Amino acid sequence: MILRNVRPTDLEQLMIIEQEGFTLEEAATKEAMTERIQFIGDTFLVAEQDNIILGYINGPIIHKPYITDDLFEKIQKNPQSGGYQSILGLAVSKSARNQGVAKVLLHKMDELVQENEREGITLTCKKELVPFYEKCGFRNHGVSDSAHGGVTWYNMVKLREA
Repeated sequence: MILRNVRPTDLEQLMIIEQEGFTLEEAATKEAMTERIQFIGDTFLVAEQDNIILGYINGPIIHKPYITDDLFEKIQKNPQSGGYQSILGLAVSKSARNQGVAKVLLHKMDELVQENEREGITLTCKKELVPFYEKCGFRNHGVSDSAHGGVTWYNMVKLREA
């Protein structure tokens, strides 16, 4: 398995994985995914094996510790340093689940946070995923204000190691 930055040619495979991992209401649209590829390719990573994408992680740098719903609508280029690395999408292909792909992607994003002197990583997740993220070093900051997809989300934050 190799980790690399996203390419525009990855879009079709990414959309299949996105739709496997999220409900129709939660999933990024093709337009939103295209925008993420275009503007935040430096924080959009894919795990690949034999030219097949196993999973991906992406999100823009934000200046607040929690994700807001407007991030799912409009993306801007990332600043060089500072801010929080948000995770808008972390998904693994059904055929590659339970093989540690998500943990590897989170670890690589953690390395980028260290290298670029970000404050930490922030994401929202459903209640059943809170224990997974806690095992990965995140702290549960309670229920999010996000109403994305009509779901209850939890704010999860992992601060950069000093």
